[in-house]
Amino acid sequence: MKKTYTRREVLATGAAALTAASWPATGSAQGPERTKVTIAVGGKNLLYYLPLTVAEQMKFFEQEGLDVNIVDFAGGSRALQAVVGGSADIVSGAFEHTINMQAKGQPMRAFVLQGRAPQIVLAVSTKTMPNYKTVADLKGKKIGVTAPGSSTNILCNFVLAKAGLKPSDVSYVGVGASQGAVAALRSGQIDAISNLDPVITILSRSGEIKIVSDTRDVAEADRIFGGPMPAATLYCPVPFIDKNPKTVQALTNAMVRADKWIQQAGPSDIVKAVPESYLLGDRAVYIDAFLKAQRALSPDGMIPEQGAATALRALLSVDEKLKEAKIDTKAVFTNEFVRKANAKYPKG
Repeated sequence: MKKTYTRREVLATGAAALTAASWPATGSAQGPERTKVTIAVGGKNLLYYLPLTVAEQMKFFEQEGLDVNIVDFAGGSRALQAVVGGSADIVSGAFEHTINMQAKGQPMRAFVLQGRAPQIVLAVSTKTMPNYKTVADLKGKKIGVTAPGSSTNILCNFVLAKAGLKPSDVSYVGVGASQGAVAALRSGQIDAISNLDPVITILSRSGEIKIVSDTRDVAEADRIFGGPMPAATLYCPVPFIDKNPKTVQALTNAMVRADKWIQQAGPSDIVKAVPESYLLGDRAVYIDAFLKAQRALSPDGMIPEQGAATALRALLSVDEKLKEAKIDTKAVFTNEFVRKANAKYPKG
């Protein structure tokens, strides 16, 4: 006898469960408190945020019972502003922003990791700085970052500080994270660039930049920062987590699955998974960029226990005012949801 579904049963089960029997249905009793969630991201096309794109494109969010709207901004600082302003719920952004926000009395908490190394590269233009020798040569120069205040800006400040330079010794220019960044360097608008892939690989392959610092390499990132430096995470205001733990768990489940899928994927799988616009007109460049970034992406979503202390040290090197804030590094992240996600999806 053919079973007849009521409207309530169909809504509770969800379209994903009806089309993919291998994925457990999200029943109304266990489902997220909020099914509609807005995530703000700064530079969605970057490999830095590849897990976010994979979770979206592979329908992992949908399969966890969520209707996720991803809004793209020019940089991580602007994505953060969207959440602070109330137009978005979650930030897909750099981990260190959680520390800065605690210092400002607006507690944020990261709950799943996308990258275990920043993947940010600081490089100089071979056109405008052909005689570059040391970081000190950047004094008085224009440096392109995705957006002022973003992680690309923070990393650059950190590298400058190690060379005895202050942020005010250079001029920062927001150039975004796509073709605009490439064009800014090629046209001579900037003398150096702090950016990510695929932008860096495009400029590197054409010989237009000389790399100064490369945190796509996990070992080099650990050496530069003196410990594990968490990169992209999903983070949000602490009250959101407290009010919507099942929603946060569903988001975490999707991201952990994306993290694991990426580690098992080949270049052709990645190219098929991302939108054509991400390739910036050159699939070979994007594949090269992915191969450089793959090891820097998180294999399981776990935020390293020492990561917050590492990030705080980096921030203190460029902003001594943080010393007055008495940061609680244990409050800016949690692995509670990631542990549950890994238990549920041990193989992705």
